[in-house]
Amino acid sequence: MFALPLTEDVELRPLEPWRAEEFLAHLDRARAHIEPWVSPSFAATDLPGARALLQRYADRWASDTGGIWGLWWHGTLVGGVLFAAFDATVGVCEVGCWLEPAAQGRGIVAPAIRRIVDWAVRERGIQRVEWRTNADNARSIALARRLGLRHDGTLRQLYPSPRGRIDLEIWSVLADEWVAGTAAPQRAVH
Repeated sequence: MFALPLTEDVELRPLEPWRAEEFLAHLDRARAHIEPWVSPSFAATDLPGARALLQRYADRWASDTGGIWGLWWHGTLVGGVLFAAFDATVGVCEVGCWLEPAAQGRGIVAPAIRRIVDWAVRERGIQRVEWRTNADNARSIALARRLGLRHDGTLRQLYPSPRGRIDLEIWSVLADEWVAGTAAPQRAVH
């Protein structure tokens, strides 16, 4: 339906259910890389599962509670961004992303996250944007820092995983910080 150019080589497009086959092929390329960091329900392993996942996000978009967009690099779906949660009444949303290994380190995700955060804050009146990530996911934490989000805290041993319970870091930016451009990259704490 539409493609929003983010860079010369990257487009942001809706990830709609009719793209399930392309999405599944992308997940097959990304699976080993993203499985430690995403919910098992996200890593669809067959076409009906991929279609169901995209339909859940289409339903969320229709009900104003979430959304999902793909990132096409040189015409190939290589990752995406999403609103894992979106509550315009309360003014809070949660953003997330994923990327297959071949597309890492190319500056693909940050412009897409900036675009959806800017839309959420400026167009929809979102007051607080959250980023939730496994405390062991160094790439996700580095991106949160580059985007200027602040580390709010860590929920210790929140979820079970095959490697034991995981700690979940919560990062955020507030609307006034985002609009004023005061969301500055956070330095790493060692």
